[in-house]
Amino acid sequence: MRRYLAGSEAIERALAAGEPVRVLLYDRDRASPAVQALATRAQASGVALWRGGTGDLRRMARAQQAPDAIAMVGPEPRPDLPALLRRRGALWLLDRAAYPSNVGFAIRTAEVSGCEGVIVDADFNHEQRSRVQHVSMGADRVMPVLWEPTATVLVAAARAGYRLIALEDSGQRAPWEVDLTGPVVLLVGNERTGLAAEVLSRCDAVVRLPMAGFVPSYNLQAALSAVALERLRQSA
Repeated sequence: MRRYLAGSEAIERALAAGEPVRVLLYDRDRASPAVQALATRAQASGVALWRGGTGDLRRMARAQQAPDAIAMVGPEPRPDLPALLRRRGALWLLDRAAYPSNVGFAIRTAEVSGCEGVIVDADFNHEQRSRVQHVSMGADRVMPVLWEPTATVLVAAARAGYRLIALEDSGQRAPWEVDLTGPVVLLVGNERTGLAAEVLSRCDAVVRLPMAGFVPSYNLQAALSAVALERLRQSA
């Protein structure tokens, strides 16, 4: 699991212990000599440096007062599909996604909720993928985001012992009525047409979010967030 470290002293200890520190964020304008020296040592060890501003540290802080530096410890953020499946966690699979901004928001939500990675099946060009990265607010740099065909992922995940759970309007059960813990692939489909019948037939369960309004569907990111939070609740 990815782990948050606050403060240069904690980060220094992690580096000294050989922990897999992946990202270091510090204030590029107000870094003390100690933080600057830490950044130099971290970069020499292969740690990615995020040189932000005071607002970036305040936004990322998990306390009222922002620390002088923040780091993320965790597994390799760029695995291939077999390596990602070996982590035995929760993955999101976005099948035939149409809108880059929705994918970016989904990646950010998946990272915040502690998922192991996101797999996207979408025919996006370079500009559209850049939009995904921008909207994800850096989440794609600390959590694996793979671009793979849905059929490939379903076969590999089933062989690896993952349960396949779809989020679709045709579902008969609410998310809290299905076990979302353990190694699971959570599937959402195209924003207009949803998941194909062939994909749904291969899933172990299909869940549906309750709706009480006039408009008959949630935004993709909102629906994904609801299920991601329910998975967190079940895993607590």
